[in-house]
Amino acid sequence: MKKFLLDTSAYARFLAGDQKVLDRLAKANRVYMSIFVLGELLAGFRAGAKERHNRRILERFLSKPSVSVLEATTETAEYFGMIKAVLRHAGRPIPINDVWIAAHALDAGAVLVTYDFHFQAVPGLRIWEEIGEPAP
Repeated sequence: MKKFLLDTSAYARFLAGDQKVLDRLAKANRVYMSIFVLGELLAGFRAGAKERHNRRILERFLSKPSVSVLEATTETAEYFGMIKAVLRHAGRPIPINDVWIAAHALDAGAVLVTYDFHFQAVPGLRIWEEIGEPAP
């Protein structure tokens, strides 16, 4: 089963018609969105001029049968604790919401679809191959 978790950066590219994201989602059996991605999106919508329009598009996306929003569970918190500790020990912190998003991807056994390079620091996290290399 092909399971993907869509990060905020990838959702924005999806809305912009990014063919790579569209192709990846077309191959998915299951698309997950972390509750933390949802929070980031809603915060962004509130800061913009098209909040109602963006909410309607998001609601349509979330209503697809293959799409699910992941809530935080005890297992997600276990992954969060492990990731946070490992990154702190390595001196490679990432934004706190992204620790939760990575924890959700690990918990769900999903490949993370993102354009944020710092996720590469998370051990065991499967990231789609389109992320490329960070800029120098």
